[in-house]
Amino acid sequence: MIQARRYWRGLCGFALAFLLPLIGCPNRGSDKDVMAKVNGYKVLRSEVDKSYNSRVAGSPQKPTATEEETLRLNILNQIIEIQLHLQKAEKLGIVATDDEVETKFSQLKAPYTQEEFQKRLKDLGLTEDDSRQEIRRTLTIDKLLNKEIASKVTISDSDIQSAYNQNKAQFNLIEPQYYVAHIYVTNQPAGQPSNSDKAQNDVQARKKIQIAYNRLESGEDFASVASRLSEDPDTAHNGGELGAMPESQLKSTDTGTRDAILKLKPGQFSDVITVVNPTTHQQAGYRVVKLIGKEVAGQRDLSDPAVQQWIRNQLRTQREQLLKGAYDEVLRDNAEIHNYYADQILKTVGAK
Repeated sequence: MIQARRYWRGLCGFALAFLLPLIGCPNRGSDKDVMAKVNGYKVLRSEVDKSYNSRVAGSPQKPTATEEETLRLNILNQIIEIQLHLQKAEKLGIVATDDEVETKFSQLKAPYTQEEFQKRLKDLGLTEDDSRQEIRRTLTIDKLLNKEIASKVTISDSDIQSAYNQNKAQFNLIEPQYYVAHIYVTNQPAGQPSNSDKAQNDVQARKKIQIAYNRLESGEDFASVASRLSEDPDTAHNGGELGAMPESQLKSTDTGTRDAILKLKPGQFSDVITVVNPTTHQQAGYRVVKLIGKEVAGQRDLSDPAVQQWIRNQLRTQREQLLKGAYDEVLRDNAEIHNYYADQILKTVGAK
């Protein structure tokens, strides 16, 4: 099995880093501005508003009143959870160091030019200091969870053997699998005003994909270029990875892409491909594809290191999720939490 895990790559990583901006900063405000309290910490309406506005920015239509309340409640619950983690980390003396913060900040900036990075910060209403504060909080919580949860999870050889025996059929590939990544640029204009540098016509699309190809030719990392230039929102954040593509699925894709993938060796990327919709036969844009790897059909034995690692990762993820769920419940049980916004929603709904 081919595993390709990447951390904080591209726009999605950037957005996730600032999902809940400025949580944990000293807060002041009147009681009417307080949406919740977590062991005395006041969650102000401005905190929730800032995150809410970031989430809905660029949405094609305004959320309904119910959708808005649901999103605000979800954001508030996330802030409460983060506060519980930060307060626990403080009690245990766990905090991210300045060097760790600067290293992660540099990684965050790496895929972008200084101008691009500043533009993304501006679009989110943040400064570099804001981003460093949020990175410190994120890394601090990671350290806490690693100490309290991940370090307590062990996966034995017998665990792996048992999981393999119970799921042996899962490791029998009935057809070859292709692991592919792409950089995709559409030649269709955006359906709404956009702050991004999306191509608006065919000329711009061809220019943009050529820029991407030239960067690859000069030795830039494929995933980094994809995160900066690809217009596929589902994969750009993950370095352009499309995941496993069965041979039958490959046969049904557009001819240019299929032929290019079949000619590639693992690690190679294609020339610029003109993408034609196989159903409408209309040109849809341009792409460059990379073959990350290929697996032939057949049964995978437990002696395969990749199979062992895949099972180990799955078991570890499952156990960590279980422990984290229990850990968070205990934190909540031992905390004093007041969610005034939830109370307000119940009263409002009850009055209708």
